Amino acid sequence: MTLDLEALYLDLHRHPELSFQETRTAGVVTRELAEMGLEFEEGVGRTGVITAIRNGSGPVIWLRADMDGLPVEEQTGLSYASTARGVDPAGTDVPVMHACGHDMHVTALLGALERLQATREEWSGTVVAVFQPAEEYGAGAQAMIADGVFDRFPKPDIVLGQHLTPLPAGTIGVRPGTQMAASDGLTVKLLGRGGHGSRPHSTIDPVVMAAATVMRLQTVVSREIDPREMAVVTVGSIHAGLKNNIIPAEATLELSLRYPDDDARADVLARVERIVRAEAMASGAEQEPVITTQHTLPPTINDHAATAKVTAAFDRAFGDGTVIDPGMFTGSEDVSWFAREAGVPLVYWFWGGVDPQQYAEAVAAGTVARDIPTNHSPFFAPILHPTIERGVDALTVAAREFLA
Repeated sequence: MTLDLEALYLDLHRHPELSFQETRTAGVVTRELAEMGLEFEEGVGRTGVITAIRNGSGPVIWLRADMDGLPVEEQTGLSYASTARGVDPAGTDVPVMHACGHDMHVTALLGALERLQATREEWSGTVVAVFQPAEEYGAGAQAMIADGVFDRFPKPDIVLGQHLTPLPAGTIGVRPGTQMAASDGLTVKLLGRGGHGSRPHSTIDPVVMAAATVMRLQTVVSREIDPREMAVVTVGSIHAGLKNNIIPAEATLELSLRYPDDDARADVLARVERIVRAEAMASGAEQEPVITTQHTLPPTINDHAATAKVTAAFDRAFGDGTVIDPGMFTGSEDVSWFAREAGVPLVYWFWGGVDPQQYAEAVAAGTVARDIPTNHSPFFAPILHPTIERGVDALTVAAREFLA
């Protein structure tokens, strides 16, 4: 059997699923694993799938791919664009798209497993493939850990993973140390007093309170964090009210915070909480705002020695100049929970999916930020080749570097 990786990718792209709802995706994965003759377990961490190739004595290498899509309406105009819809945790019907490349992650991992299975005589050890749910919620890795993944499957000696990113196709970006930022997702509920829109003086308007809070939160990074340091405070969602002549009783903000380490995390969280509570007080709120943490993700930290080993292997396999240091990404990931909980090294890299000519033209014009769609954009769409092949090759080369 030889996997038709392009057809597999197109199928996954057309049928994205939201976090913890990846039942069809898991079914595609298990179908392909069965075709390869591999045993697997499904339903790990609710909707995850794990398989292992046991091939004699040697190290245990974990390869991880995430599976979930996003509540984004695709606008790529591609013939295989997603028209899928789903129901989010709030019960709202939403469009769904693979706007972060998880469909490519799954495709590459299945391709790497087929390659490793076909070359078993060339290596020894154990390869564990983790098809993880709910990365976009920052909850899938912890769900699998809570489901006993370390007790049910061979414990890793190293965890390897990769992520599609808007670099030129063929390029790999990896660096030792902090590769991605830590993150918290917060929900802030501002409590006012509702009333008639014609009598604002009899209310405590949470919409105005929310507006003031959003604007003041922008000063955390611009005025309170050393410009030489990294931090991000994003208000990604505001919900308040149902009608133009009703002042609601509450408003809800959803925040995404990013920082490079635990010290910066404590600092930014304290500043955000101070502003939220102070703006509520300034508005005359009679109840304290409610701040709830929805997820916490640690920084993604690449082991120095293991990263040097992987980088050298990539240079040998793909040629000098293919591997670059992309700097620290301000995005966040939950893959490092596996390495942290197991107490083993992690190497996590990026691989490009943008047409090289298009990327070069955007660089020359100084329009990369405008013309090259990033992850989570409704226009995010990698070119199929050589993106698929480089994703398969990178996982295979990295795994083989550690296998006996």
